[in-house]
Amino acid sequence: MEILEAKIYKLREDERTAKEKGMYISKTTDIEWGNQIRSYVLHPYKMVKDHRTNTETARVDEVFGGDIELFLEAEKGL
Repeated sequence: MEILEAKIYKLREDERTAKEKGMYISKTTDIEWGNQIRSYVLHPYKMVKDHRTNTETARVDEVFGGDIELFLEAEKGL
C-alpha cells in the first residue's frame, strides 16, 4: 500500500512541476522589435506606421486622439 501511495504522490508532484513550468512563458519567449504593431516617431518628424499593413500617416495627434480608422480600413483590405 505504501508503494502505491508513493507512486501516486510522485505522479501528482510531477504534474504540479509540469504545471509550474508552463506558467513561466516570459522566461522562454523572446521579446523582439519585430513583435510590435505600430511605431510612433515624434522627432525630428512625425509619423505613425502600422507594421502589419505597412500603412503610414503623419497625423500623429489625430491617432493619439483615437482616430485609427486609417489602420482599421487597411486591416480590412488585407
